[in-house]
Amino acid sequence: MRELIKENQLVTIVPQDFKKTNKGKVLEVSMDGFRMELKYKPEGLIVNHICDFYSFTDNGYLYFESYIQNLENNVITIANPVKHRFLQRRKFTRIKFIEDLELKCEDNVYKIRTLDLSAGGMKINTAENLDMEKTYDVSIRLSDEQVIKCKYQLIRVEKGDSGLYTISGRFLCLSNIDKMTLVQFCMKKDMENLTKKGE
Repeated sequence: MRELIKENQLVTIVPQDFKKTNKGKVLEVSMDGFRMELKYKPEGLIVNHICDFYSFTDNGYLYFESYIQNLENNVITIANPVKHRFLQRRKFTRIKFIEDLELKCEDNVYKIRTLDLSAGGMKINTAENLDMEKTYDVSIRLSDEQVIKCKYQLIRVEKGDSGLYTISGRFLCLSNIDKMTLVQFCMKKDMENLTKKGE
């Protein structure tokens, strides 16, 4: 762990409840893990519960899962992660994501099917001839508890031989919590897919 986490390094900790995201500075690194002092009160952080961690390092954007071994006031002790990975700094993880959704603009509703998804945007198929100049409201259900609501702006439209339009677009007006939720969702799905391929 000493090669990944160092004293005074800033680390973001994301529990299952994304609204309780916290951050802090590393105080001490040991063979078993590290201790960090949190910036905010540790609400929503529970001992022995798995959390996600992010930190900028010399090697790029570090991501790993681990759990809190001890919590005392604003100081927590984190166990060594089993595995970690470095994320691309300028590109969000993109995953295959097939869902039937709707785009809404003014009083009109357009049926679409998503093809892939990232925290930056998504690619879709539709039979509708959408207006490039307009932005659309979209709700993306990730689970029973997580629904992302934001604006969708078209970037590129291609018409296929079947008459369907393939559209690439980006998300607008995405809150920080929703963006983190999407980053987490895509990251977990991507890692699950990599694990399945390795089996």
